[in-house]
Amino acid sequence: MLSQELANILYVIAAVFFIYDLKWMAHPRTAVKGNRTGAIGMLIAVIAVLLSDEFVVDGQYLIDIPTILIGLVIGASIGAFAALRVKMTSMPELVGLFNGFGGAASILVAAAALVEATHAITSGTHLGMQERIAIVASGLIGSVTFFGSYVAFGKLAEFLAVKWKLYPWQNVIKYGFSAIVVAGGAWLGSGYFGEDPILASLLILSAVIIGLVLLVKKDRFPGMDALKWISALVALVLGVMVVMNPENTLLYWVLAGYAGVLGVMLTLSIGGADMPVVIALLNSYSGLAACATGFVINNTVLIVSGSLVGASGIILTQIMCKAMNRSLTNVLFGTMGPTGDTPDADEVYKNVKSTSADEIAMMLETAQKVLIVPGYGMAVSQAQHAVRDLANLIETKFEGEVIYGVHPVAGRMPGHMNVLLAEANVPYDKLLEMDEVNSMMDSIDMAIVIGANDVVNPVARTDPKSPIAGMPIIDVDKAGTVIVIKRSLSPGFAGIPNPLFALDNSMMFFNDGKKAFNEIIEAVKEA
Repeated sequence: MLSQELANILYVIAAVFFIYDLKWMAHPRTAVKGNRTGAIGMLIAVIAVLLSDEFVVDGQYLIDIPTILIGLVIGASIGAFAALRVKMTSMPELVGLFNGFGGAASILVAAAALVEATHAITSGTHLGMQERIAIVASGLIGSVTFFGSYVAFGKLAEFLAVKWKLYPWQNVIKYGFSAIVVAGGAWLGSGYFGEDPILASLLILSAVIIGLVLLVKKDRFPGMDALKWISALVALVLGVMVVMNPENTLLYWVLAGYAGVLGVMLTLSIGGADMPVVIALLNSYSGLAACATGFVINNTVLIVSGSLVGASGIILTQIMCKAMNRSLTNVLFGTMGPTGDTPDADEVYKNVKSTSADEIAMMLETAQKVLIVPGYGMAVSQAQHAVRDLANLIETKFEGEVIYGVHPVAGRMPGHMNVLLAEANVPYDKLLEMDEVNSMMDSIDMAIVIGANDVVNPVARTDPKSPIAGMPIIDVDKAGTVIVIKRSLSPGFAGIPNPLFALDNSMMFFNDGKKAFNEIIEAVKEA
């Protein structure tokens, strides 16, 4: 067994690994090394915990190693299967789901600690204020994270808050999860009904609210913001009650129930373009929940790692909000859409010109510098490999230079476009950030936009009354020629027309992203 001093040294080593993990994960070239470093750090932390002498009482080792190994095998199998089988285009859903697992773990660990503390209280042992507050924070933040992450997963997988017909697997998850939540709340509440019918009824009511809201086919409905504030206030009041009366475990579950209502409501109303912000925020929540859990069980490495994840998630959230010129409050409680000052789409698009693959191939033949701007449409059509193939063809056949301009909030999670292009083996040094691309836009002969909309809308610069006014964009309208690949003239998340489509130097290639690039590749080969 390890002494507590040696265990603390290993915790510090693990923390150093976590710090380097975050540092290296900040760049695609070192991201894989960072990922492995974080995994090694967590392995060191787990070994230090399991071998610590704090679990030795009267010469007896209290940890049930076989049970832990069973959990390790099950968890590792599920994680490995998900990581190997998931498509890169579905990575945002997987990240959202994994955030939720962290929140769920925090809820259960805090609940177990509360049950243990309850037995200690009845035997005359005092539960400190730090432990009480940590248990409340862990349960509250963990529940918001778990249910909010499930909603984020459901919206990204397109089976929550949608009106269209669902696939069978989507129906199973959507209705099955709602039924489990309601049934679980009813089962847990009925067990306490004889002791405290009021609290038991409140617990059942919270489960019913969550179950019903998850079945709503709209992401916004009347009274939604009011329900957010009410659920937040109720959760805080219940948290205070748990702190004052920790031996009442039913209060904790009621707290978790209404924190779950808050998690669902906060995430359900957030639109697709704000998903990078949501993913970053939920990641921060999961870290904060883990940090609080560390205080609950008095584990140093959990406090350190949770703090690192929470802080980095908040910083990333701020970066995402800044990239959209919006506050976090506006993302969580505001709405984005057309206003009375929004121009009519028919008027904006009256001069739109369409083009063909053959015409684009002829223009590429004389273009010395080509910029490709990917958006969510590239992810949906899974066109990243076709994009790479066209870039390689331009460089080998026409001897042109191809670079990529990546907007910070393009896609559905931070770095979504970078992940997809890295999967297609696009060289890292060709992936340029927005500011760097904008500084060289005058030298761009042709800009090809695939599936992006609001992040290239010049209205953000020119119309102070626009919903996206002040939002930093990639200034593709300043390039020599602009080719926009979209299936239609439908608006982006902001719901406003994009005058870029009708500029004199712009042409639309109406097509699916992957199909469009494949057609351009064939035309270039025949040129």
